[in-house]
Amino acid sequence: MPDTPRAGRYSVFAIAREALRQHTGWKRAWASPEPKARYKVIVVGAGGHGLATAYYLGKNFGITDVAVIEKGWLGGGNTGRNTTIIRSNYLQDPSAALYEKARSLYENLSQDLNYNIMFSPRGLIMLAQTEHEIRGYKRTVYANNLQGVATEWLDPQQLKAKVPIINLDGPRYPVLGGLYQARGGTARHDAVAWGYARACSDMGMHIIQNCEVTGVETEAGQVRAVNTSKGRIGCDKLAIVVAGHSSQLAEMAGFRLPIESVALQALVSEPIKPCMDVVVMANTVHGYMSQSDKGEMVIGGGTDGFNNFTQRGSWQHVEETVRALIETFPMISRLKMLRQWGGIVDMTGDRSPILSTTPVGGIFVNCGWGTGGFKAIPGSGWAMAELVAKGTPGPLAADFGLNRFREGRFIDESVAAGVAH
Repeated sequence: MPDTPRAGRYSVFAIAREALRQHTGWKRAWASPEPKARYKVIVVGAGGHGLATAYYLGKNFGITDVAVIEKGWLGGGNTGRNTTIIRSNYLQDPSAALYEKARSLYENLSQDLNYNIMFSPRGLIMLAQTEHEIRGYKRTVYANNLQGVATEWLDPQQLKAKVPIINLDGPRYPVLGGLYQARGGTARHDAVAWGYARACSDMGMHIIQNCEVTGVETEAGQVRAVNTSKGRIGCDKLAIVVAGHSSQLAEMAGFRLPIESVALQALVSEPIKPCMDVVVMANTVHGYMSQSDKGEMVIGGGTDGFNNFTQRGSWQHVEETVRALIETFPMISRLKMLRQWGGIVDMTGDRSPILSTTPVGGIFVNCGWGTGGFKAIPGSGWAMAELVAKGTPGPLAADFGLNRFREGRFIDESVAAGVAH
């Protein structure tokens, strides 16, 4: 690989040095090279999952002849359009292992990348507001304890102590308890993408933005190249990591994926003084909320009720989500909305991801994360890098292959993943 200008190591000493020379020595965090004619690996999608895949290809397997190509700007898809929640309290063993790997990597990711991702292990609560949810969440607590994932059950009084602004006695859905993961939390979504991009660039990988894939070339059942808006680029292996547009890329390569795309919307309020230092999810009323470092209340809800590719918000969604949350958090009725947005999520039938080989040799796919992609980024990249490097899935990805849909081996996470994330 040709030499790429390195951004240098960030430290208190670097800040002091640059302060003395009027901050004229900072280099770009990542390079923007023109694409080469050929790479060993091409990763399509410069979101968190794609960049993490490239990073762990280099770190864990020494593969740095890699191009990460993105049709828009880096991190401009779902990575920059989510509500930043990190948790691993899933019911099924394969899910818990994959998400717990991601959560554990998040804990040291700032040090690993030498980039502050603003990870905040503030804790996460999933409210039980029906008797059915009580049974379901207690079952999850028992499963998590067997899996080595630390979660616990909180009664209403314990919840009130952790979330003073909560209303326990809502007329429709009173709060009956909750599942609590103390080591869950949030991180800065943009910073995760930026940190991975900077690390990939420092390893000599090429990050190519504004480069849309228009076709996939195959020969004798093996991938040969991708055609893009910047020309033809050859490759030995191709990793498709494009979330809601995975089905379009797969169609270009000649196969189909069992996913559907739908918008997931969110909004933030005007900033206010600190009032809530945990993440709270309320699946019964389809809403979840946390407070950002800037003081905004970050609010999200369920997916749209129809398939679409929009990245805009709608007043209907604002009304539905806020109306549902006001009963549990009455104080938000007085807040003004600051902004709203949408992201395109890719949903599978069992609400679990796909990390798999494909019918075309050398093509691998990472998709189907639905509404839970951000929390999985480091674990997803770790598992996908192993799949691409070795050609076969490792322990983390083994159960998430495409063949599970043909064989009926579903990893059903509808309760954990189907509504709130």
